Amino acid sequence: MKQYNTVLTIAGSDSGGGAGIQADLKTISACGCYGMSVITAITAQNTQGVSDIFPVQLSTIEKQIDAVMSDIGAKAVKIGMLHSTEVIELVARKIQDYKVRNLVIDPVMVATSGDKLLRDEAIQALKEILLPMARVITPNIPEAEILLGEKLEEQCKFPDAARQLSSKSEASVLLKAGHLSDKELIDVFYNEESSEMIYLKSHRINTPNTHGTGCTLSSAIASFLAAENSLNKAVTKGKDYIEGAIKKGRNYKIGEGHGPVHHFHKWWK
Repeated sequence: MKQYNTVLTIAGSDSGGGAGIQADLKTISACGCYGMSVITAITAQNTQGVSDIFPVQLSTIEKQIDAVMSDIGAKAVKIGMLHSTEVIELVARKIQDYKVRNLVIDPVMVATSGDKLLRDEAIQALKEILLPMARVITPNIPEAEILLGEKLEEQCKFPDAARQLSSKSEASVLLKAGHLSDKELIDVFYNEESSEMIYLKSHRINTPNTHGTGCTLSSAIASFLAAENSLNKAVTKGKDYIEGAIKKGRNYKIGEGHGPVHHFHKWWK
């Protein structure tokens, strides 16, 4: 019998479908893997913003993780919105219990709309408890600034910043350049396992449809790791996937704010 490449996403639900669990599962499927989910919070949101967040109780989060991992297992786990210190501590304990190797963490703190998704007191727990368990973390510039405690406004500072983040987290780091204003964007990937620095270039795409890009990219990387790609190749393929999803997504109009990327751009005609 054939076996699926299984990927578990632990994150919040996005009622608008562009980010969170919904974006993760679309991405995992589009990248050829079998997606499973643990919902940490229910959000009321659309393309214009988040109007409410309802945290899922800890016991239910724990039971979701146990249900999936004890029966199906996961070749990779992607972690997104965890919202509170208590959830971070619980998820970290479970990741340790199940000895997850391919752990990709998107350190979600602020939505594209500017809405805060992580409580201030939880940031320290994220830094100290969870990030050191990751194989890869995928911060954007605002998230990197919070993790580093300093501003990051120039592309030339990215390599040093990626190394610093890796030193602090003990993980490989994909530092994303999307918040810069340059026409050519260069994401920097520091592979902590091989001490390699890889530069992933792309051209800025003029589109408002960037909701869920972080969720989508981290889920793609987790999927390619689950499919047993090398770390460098998983990150490179993930970058190619999100670039295609952004390019194709610019042709669609959904809502009045930041629309989603096109997760199934390779399949729709």
